[in-house]
Amino acid sequence: MSVKDALREQRIETPSWAYGNSGTRFKVFAQQGVPRTPYEKIDDAAVVHRLTGVAPTVALHIPWDKVDDYGKLASYARDRGVALGAINSNVFQDDDYKLGSVCHPDAAVRRKAIGHLLECVDIMDQTGSRDLKLWFADGLNYPGQDNIRARQDRLAEALQETCDRLGADQRMLLEYKFFEPAFYTTDVPDWGTAYAHCLTLGEKAQVVIDTGHHAPGTNIEFIVSFLLRANKLGAFDFNSRFYADDDLMVGAADPFQLFRIMHEIVLADALKPAAGIAFMLDQCHNLEPKIPAIIRSVLNVQEATAKALLVDHEALDAAQQAGDVLGANAVVMDAYNTDVRPLLRELREEMGLDPDPMAAYRRSGYAEQIVRERVGGEAAGWGA
Repeated sequence: MSVKDALREQRIETPSWAYGNSGTRFKVFAQQGVPRTPYEKIDDAAVVHRLTGVAPTVALHIPWDKVDDYGKLASYARDRGVALGAINSNVFQDDDYKLGSVCHPDAAVRRKAIGHLLECVDIMDQTGSRDLKLWFADGLNYPGQDNIRARQDRLAEALQETCDRLGADQRMLLEYKFFEPAFYTTDVPDWGTAYAHCLTLGEKAQVVIDTGHHAPGTNIEFIVSFLLRANKLGAFDFNSRFYADDDLMVGAADPFQLFRIMHEIVLADALKPAAGIAFMLDQCHNLEPKIPAIIRSVLNVQEATAKALLVDHEALDAAQQAGDVLGANAVVMDAYNTDVRPLLRELREEMGLDPDPMAAYRRSGYAEQIVRERVGGEAAGWGA
């Protein structure tokens, strides 16, 4: 397959919450024209797809995107040229979850949390979504606060019950985060913990790599390669970070790291949609305008992917087999240092798209339109 063909088939899911208001841990910053409903979030996601050609699905977050009729919401998305993607659960924004959700010492709280996870599977049945994405804020702040091993038992039980509820074509994606909001121990702190649970659960359970959820200096591409080899890499949450989980635009902090990650994906022939890896943005745009930030993020992933596709694998393998350390590194760096923007502009023209999606958005007048039209009501956002 040619580089252009591979890029033409690439799919990047955008998150509904990235279109709403967000901020720091101290303050949510309101912007004009942000969506007020899940339907308006879909409108914005459809604009991103029309301009980039590679973002055909939008992930939902429950209850942030709760509606009375999910079949109607799915139909609305289809009418606008997109589809509903992963369903993301939320067991971290309720007073009952102060000491955890599925790992909570109180069985009643655990039952409430599991009930929400099962509700998300019900929603998947209505939207046609394949993936249930789970992230738990569960953890401890102090030694002795709870029994660490018992919490793993509770987690395993909740995951098993949820996994058993999944349909034949559905799967569970387990995310990890090494700290925050718990600072002594987190119940799913790393890829190894997530992998161990998914291994026990079987084929329907796979690991999500959030590129912002690692300690400084972590070799994320090693994790990518390991999980690919084990057939346990189910999805990416792309973002970028400078100190912890920043949720900045993907590639903003370390574009070379993004390239290295995509290089491992290409090496494993796992880029095409048939490989089953969900590539999704997971970002909150606090300072920058929402839609342009998402478009720019999609373009960043495309550029990193294009460079990864340009690596001369025959030359790389020959250098590796010969023990030519500098030669092998040069092959990789030659691809990374290539300016792929002309190639991507040409590809977009061939796809019937504007070669410059950012400029096309500015000219479209959509930003001004939504500021005029989205007056009144309550703007969507995660609240703080």
